[in-house]
Amino acid sequence: MALDASVPLTTGTRTPERVREPATHAVRASKVNRSFDGRGVLEEVSLSIGNGEFVALLGRSGSGKSTLLRILAGLDSEYAGQVDVPERVAVAFQDARLLPWARILPNVTLGLRGQRAHKLALELLAEVGLAGKEKAWPKTLSGGEAQRAALARALAREPELLLMDEPFGALDALTRIKMHRLLRRLFLRHRPAVLLVTHDVEEAILLADRILVLTDGRLSLDLPIDLPAEGRRQAATFRQLRAQLLTELGVEDDDH
Repeated sequence: MALDASVPLTTGTRTPERVREPATHAVRASKVNRSFDGRGVLEEVSLSIGNGEFVALLGRSGSGKSTLLRILAGLDSEYAGQVDVPERVAVAFQDARLLPWARILPNVTLGLRGQRAHKLALELLAEVGLAGKEKAWPKTLSGGEAQRAALARALAREPELLLMDEPFGALDALTRIKMHRLLRRLFLRHRPAVLLVTHDVEEAILLADRILVLTDGRLSLDLPIDLPAEGRRQAATFRQLRAQLLTELGVEDDDH
């Protein structure tokens, strides 16, 4: 799901605040409200994400997921409430958004300068399986390769918080499985805090330490995922978690 464009509107008398967050948490949001044309999209949303925690955000279309992500990313300031985020935040979108006129290495180092950035970008390209592709043009990459390059670009910022908006939504099923494994490895290696916006219940269970459900602009469920890092699909509680989340989303579970 690509991020939707913001529409300026009145948010009332409360002024948004964005401040540096103390070391224990990457995100603290308190009583966040956002409206579009008088229609409430987020209502009194409060959440926290610990440093190095992987959180997935589920919700039906129009529930406010991307709006919340935009606020945390600093792309939308027309909200009420308080949002505390780290200084270094990176965003990965459903579309890889590579610059077509630049080769892969300049795409990864976009906005960065110096030998250290160059060296880190090459290391990250190797980590995501694109070693030797640094001089390739974006149009020569497959969809999965383009998303790998986009992940390398996000991590080159050494983010304390990585925000991801349906980054695998446009990929085929087999490529998605590979990207899930890659993302989990990168997360365990680099340990940013992650907020993953997704429609895919199984993706959320396979990747996250905690799953939030946003229903009609309010957080209706905050569910810790106590599963091993590997082999989650085979865990005894996988189907139970899936059923619980589908019920929360108002979807009938065909497996039951």
